Amino acid sequence: MRLRLFPTTFDTQLVSRWRVSVNGEAVHPNLTDGCAVPEGVWSGDGPTEMLEIVAEGDVERSDDAGVVRGLKERTPTELFLRPTDLTTTNEAIRGLAEGARRPDRLDTLHTLAAAVRDAVDYRPETTDMATSAAEALAQKAGVCQDHAHVFCAAARHLGLPARYVAGYYLPGEDAGLSQTHGWAEGYAEGLGWVGFDVANRTCPTRDHVRVAIGLDASRAALISGAVAAPATGSSEERMTASVAISSQQQQ
Repeated sequence: MRLRLFPTTFDTQLVSRWRVSVNGEAVHPNLTDGCAVPEGVWSGDGPTEMLEIVAEGDVERSDDAGVVRGLKERTPTELFLRPTDLTTTNEAIRGLAEGARRPDRLDTLHTLAAAVRDAVDYRPETTDMATSAAEALAQKAGVCQDHAHVFCAAARHLGLPARYVAGYYLPGEDAGLSQTHGWAEGYAEGLGWVGFDVANRTCPTRDHVRVAIGLDASRAALISGAVAAPATGSSEERMTASVAISSQQQQ
């Protein structure tokens, strides 16, 4: 099982303490994936009925209008022009993209983010992990993953590199979350990578914790892989996630 649960430090995100464990056993980031995202690998001794995966620590965030500075990038920017099954364009996505085109690349990205959010209403339980950008746009509804996928597909059509980001979001002081969050980053020449939380109509702020990136949500999944279950005659597999985040204001 691959775990991409290790946030990295850059100019506006300082990770001072972080620990990941599976059933109490510590897991360390001992390799990186194709997008240079730290990941750890866990392998059990045999079939198991339940896994408890815990990621906990302290992250200090500051706000830079969504601009990602000071990150050690080892992946060519051009890689993020590549389409995937979840971000393939169609006539509707290309039309949305062309309507957002502006002379300035950053202005184009901001206009595109707003256009995607206007076109895709936030409606939980209308899509799933296999829903493509084209399908979400066609039904005009989805969740944060779908907003990010449509944004990435449209931006790439315009020749602007874009990538999916998986992380955590604190919607209000001392609030809690039941799931992780997804947003996108677009590349503006001369400025670098800029985040766009399309679902919330904002650029990432100090309330966002950036963890993993990929060409789409499946490539940026925080947890992936298979685990053998006991031979009970049932192959049902279920995963639940609980995320608790608290904000401590600096004095």
